[in-house]
Amino acid sequence: MMLRPKTFLLVVIAAVQLASASSRADDTPLDTDALATLAVQDHGRKKPFTTFAQETLLEMSGASSLPQGEGAKNLSAEEVMLDLWFTPQGWDDRPLILVTYGELKKKLGLPEVSDQKQFSYNQLIAQPALMELLDEAQKAQKPGMSDSLTQLQKEAEHLGERLRLFQDCVTGQKQAIVPHPAKPDGRWLPIQNLGTLDHPVWPLVEIDPPYYAASDARAVQAGSVFQNWGQAYQAGDIAKFNALTPQLVTALSALSPGIYPPPGILKFEHTYMQVHPFRWAWVIYLLALLTLGLTALWLRRGGYQLTWLLVLTGLALEVYGLACRIIISGRPPVTNMYETVIWVSFGAMVFAVLLESIYRQRYFFYAGLPASILALIVADGQPTILDASINPLTAVLRNNMWLTIHVLTIVSSYAAFTLTAALGHIALGLGVGGRRFEPAAKQVQFFIYRAMQIGVLLLAAGTILGGVWANYSWGRFWGWDPKETWALITLLCYLALLHGRLAGWWGGFGLAIGSVVCFLSVLMSWYGVNFILGKGLHSYGFGTGGLSYVAVFAAFEICYVAFCLGWVKRHKIALPRLDASMERSMLGGKS
Repeated sequence: MMLRPKTFLLVVIAAVQLASASSRADDTPLDTDALATLAVQDHGRKKPFTTFAQETLLEMSGASSLPQGEGAKNLSAEEVMLDLWFTPQGWDDRPLILVTYGELKKKLGLPEVSDQKQFSYNQLIAQPALMELLDEAQKAQKPGMSDSLTQLQKEAEHLGERLRLFQDCVTGQKQAIVPHPAKPDGRWLPIQNLGTLDHPVWPLVEIDPPYYAASDARAVQAGSVFQNWGQAYQAGDIAKFNALTPQLVTALSALSPGIYPPPGILKFEHTYMQVHPFRWAWVIYLLALLTLGLTALWLRRGGYQLTWLLVLTGLALEVYGLACRIIISGRPPVTNMYETVIWVSFGAMVFAVLLESIYRQRYFFYAGLPASILALIVADGQPTILDASINPLTAVLRNNMWLTIHVLTIVSSYAAFTLTAALGHIALGLGVGGRRFEPAAKQVQFFIYRAMQIGVLLLAAGTILGGVWANYSWGRFWGWDPKETWALITLLCYLALLHGRLAGWWGGFGLAIGSVVCFLSVLMSWYGVNFILGKGLHSYGFGTGGLSYVAVFAAFEICYVAFCLGWVKRHKIALPRLDASMERSMLGGKS
C-alpha cells in the first residue's frame, strides 16, 4: 500500500474545518435496530451499518467500544463511526489507531508501555520512519519478492492500512451507502456522489457516467434526507436522527429496489452480531464442566443428566452461530482462522457427544469440554488476531463443493485430534497416579485410540481430496506447497503412532504421549504455515500475530509430557497396558 499522508491530511483538515461542532442535546440512545437496516457495501459485501461500524472500529483500534475517560460511558462502535463521519474535529488527536508490535513502536519512537495500544492519527502520521518502512515494503513486493517482507514491514503495512481506514471514514469514502443502479455485485458509492448535497464536506469519487443524475427526483430525495439526518446528528438531536434513519433507508432503497437488501436480511445479521452465540456457548460448556466435576462423587446420575442437557444447549448455540454465518455468507464457515477455530470447537464436541453416547464413561466430556472452551475463548478474546468478519471468498475458494468436502474434512480431522490430545492429557495424569488409577487409565487409553482413528480417517480423506481440488484449481495434484507438505507430515505422524501401537513398540501410555506430541504437528499445519511461514499458494489463509501464545502453549505441552514421563521413570510406576480381552469387552465383544 502506498500511503500519501500529506494529501489525505489536507482532506482530513478540510473535513474538520467544514464540519459543524457537535454536542449531545439529550441522552437519547441510538436506535441500533433502525441503523441495522442501513446497508453499507464493505469488503465486497452488503452488511448492516451496525456490523460495518463494529468491524471497522475493531480493525482500526482493536476494540469493540472506545473508552471516554474515568467514570464516562464508553462510546459504542456506531457512535464512533458516526462521529468520524459527521463531527470529525478532534478525532485526529485522540488515541484510536492500534499499534501493538513492540519493534514497530520502538522504530516509530512511540512509548513502549505495554498497556498503551492505541495512538492518535496525528501522532503516527508525523513519523518519517513509518513512511520509510512503507516504501521498503512496497519495493519488496515487486514480482518475485512477495514473500520477502520482514515482520516489521508487515506490521508497518497493517498500520498503514489502519491510518488509511481512519482517513476514509473521516472523508466519507468508507461509507458506501449508495447502491449500484443495476448490478447486484456492482460497486456502491459514498453519498456525496449523488451530487445533490448542499454543502458536501467530502471529496467525490469520480464515476463516469454517474450512477444517478443530480436532477433525478430519487437522488434529490435521498440527498435531502441524508442532509437532514447528518445535521440532526451534528446538532446532537438523536431523537430526530433516529426518526430520520428509516426515511433515509427508504430513500436509498428507492434508488435501486432490486439491489438494496431487504430489511429482514440486514436485521438477521444484526441479531447474530448482538447475540454472540459462541461466547454464550463456552459459558454453557463451562457450567457443564463444573457440573460434571462437582457431581463426580455425589448426585452422579442427576449431575450426569444435567451435564448432558448443558452440553446439548451449548452445542445448539454453536449450531445456531454456524448456521447464521452460512446463511449470511452463503458458504461453509471454514475460510479463515477464526472460523476454523470455531469449527474445531464444534467438531470436538460433536465427536465427544457421539463417543460419550456409546461408552457413557464421562471421559469424553472431561476431554471435550475444556478443549472446546479453550478454543472458543481464544476465538472470542483475540479479535485482532482471529478476524471474525464475514467476507467474500477469494477466487480459488469459489467452489462450494470442494470447499465443503476438502476444507471441512481437514478441519474436522483437527477437531478429532484436539479431542485425542485432550484425552491424552487425562491418560498421562492417570498414568502418573499409579496402580490406583490403572482401570481408568486403560479406559482412556482405549478412547484415545478410538478418537485417533476418526482423525486419521478424516485427515487421509481430506488430504487426497485436497490433491483433487489442487488439480482442479492449479492444474497439479501435488506441488510440495508448505500447506500440503505439513498436512502429509501430520498424517504420517499419526499413522506412525497407530502403527507403533499395533506393532507393540509402545503401549497405551506411549499412545497418550504421542497424542499430545503429535498435536503439535496439527498446530504447525493449522496455524504455523499460515501465521509463521506465510508462504505458498494457500495465501488466502495467511495472517499475523499470536506467535507468543502458541509458543507458550507448545512449551507447556512439551513440559507436561516431560514431567509425566520423568515422574513415571523416577518412581518406577508400572504402566497400565490394555490387553486384548479388555479391549474386546470395551468393544462389546467385537474384535
